[in-house]
Amino acid sequence: MSVGILGRKLGMTQIFDGETGLSIPVTVIQAGPCTVTQIKTKETDGYSSIQIGYEKVKEKTLTRPELGHLKKSEAEPLRHLKEYRLEDVTEYQLGQTVKVDIFQDGDLVDVRGTSIGRGFAGYQKRHNFRRGSMTHGSKNHRLPGSTGAGTTPGRVYPGKKMAGRYGGTTVTIRKLKVVQIDAEQNILLLKGAVPGKEGGLLNITPSKTFGKK
Repeated sequence: MSVGILGRKLGMTQIFDGETGLSIPVTVIQAGPCTVTQIKTKETDGYSSIQIGYEKVKEKTLTRPELGHLKKSEAEPLRHLKEYRLEDVTEYQLGQTVKVDIFQDGDLVDVRGTSIGRGFAGYQKRHNFRRGSMTHGSKNHRLPGSTGAGTTPGRVYPGKKMAGRYGGTTVTIRKLKVVQIDAEQNILLLKGAVPGKEGGLLNITPSKTFGKK
C-alpha cells in the first residue's frame, strides 16, 4: 500500500477537454493537507506504516489520549486519523505535511467513502427485484415471493435478499482517473462519481495500476 490522502467531497461538475471539446464529468474533492502524526517501524511495532491526520478542530472536541498522541508529533488537534502500511518509511518525518501534489494528472486512484443512506428500503429499490403483475386481481405487486423451503430447512438462509437498510455502507470505487490538480487550493478533480454525499469524508489512495493511463 502507498500513502494516500484524506479529503471532503465538495460536489460534481463538468470540465471540457481542450483538444476534443468533450465534456468530462468530474467530482471536486478538497484533499488535505494532512499531517504525519505517527511513524511505525518493524523494530518498535512489528510492522512499518505511516499515520496521517486531517481536519483541524478545537481541542475540546478530542479526548485527552487523542491530544496526547498528537502532541508527540507536535501536530494540531486533528479529527481524523488514517494509517497506511509501507515497506519503507525513511522518507517521512513526524509533522511532515502530505498535500494533494502526491498525485499527478492521469494517475489512477481508489476512493473509499460511506455511501448515501436511504433508510429502510423494499425489495425493488434495494435489490432491483422485478415487480409482479399490476393487473386487477393480482396479489403480488411488490411482494418478495417465496423466501425459502418449508419443512426443510424450515428457516430462511442467512444472506437472503430481503427488505432492510439500504446504503450507509463503506464503498470503494477503483481506478478513477485524476483529471486536474490545484496544489494551491488543495483541490482534486476525479473523473466520475465517488461514494457519499457532499461533505462526506473520503480516503484517496493510489490504485494498484498507479501511473498507468
